[in-house]
Amino acid sequence: MRELERQQSRFQESVLSGDFPEELLQRRGGRCARLEIYQHAYRARLIDALVDNYPALHRALGDEAFEDLAAAYIAARPSRYRSIRWFGDGLADFVAEERERLPHPALRDLIRLEWALRGAFDAADAAALTVESLATLAPDRWPQATFAVHPAFQLLEMEWDVAPLWHALQGDDDAESEPPLERAHHLAVWRIELEPHWRTLEEAEAPLLAALVAGEPFAELCLRAADQVGEAAAPSLAAGLLRRWIDEQMLAAVTTDGTSNPL
Repeated sequence: MRELERQQSRFQESVLSGDFPEELLQRRGGRCARLEIYQHAYRARLIDALVDNYPALHRALGDEAFEDLAAAYIAARPSRYRSIRWFGDGLADFVAEERERLPHPALRDLIRLEWALRGAFDAADAAALTVESLATLAPDRWPQATFAVHPAFQLLEMEWDVAPLWHALQGDDDAESEPPLERAHHLAVWRIELEPHWRTLEEAEAPLLAALVAGEPFAELCLRAADQVGEAAAPSLAAGLLRRWIDEQMLAAVTTDGTSNPL
């Protein structure tokens, strides 16, 4: 039984590495066509997983360039998960380290957006916070109130405006788009029921939402709003943005003094 386990381990290593160990071959110094089938099928399945996780990137690069990128990624970052769903989680970091793999640096931000959308789809369920629930919050509790975002929510700091490119690539292999503009901004990614959503945050909105995600209380959000629009308009801006985030179902709970109110 121990010898069988060793053979199975060698077989697995061969499939993962693409090598042909002598001890697995009937003919010394030869190649095994059947073993090549397994090796090819394994890599083809990983490439399919990357296509599934990054459809817009696949359309942007085309089949040949995408497969070249996928092959390099597979060699550098072998799959670490039992589920193939998560293969590709390190692609953004990989292309950051090897920038020559992409024809345009903006495609890294496209990769980050696509992975966030996949993550939003698979994230845990949670009931969205409602405006009605906030009506029960006593006025003296508002300054220390903190808010929890939905488990699917992600805040992305972007370097390139890839929104037009992403929209142009949806379902159209022949789509054309102007090269993305370099522009620092933030995107919010979340899910409403079963549908992932995303949008570009307004300039005054991004620092407040980042502060909320970091756990800052509502009073601090108002102070940050004052930095944006002045003290007189700050409460209106903070309250208006909070209402928008609730209406868009980005938030899941409000907490005051350690007491959570999700509904």
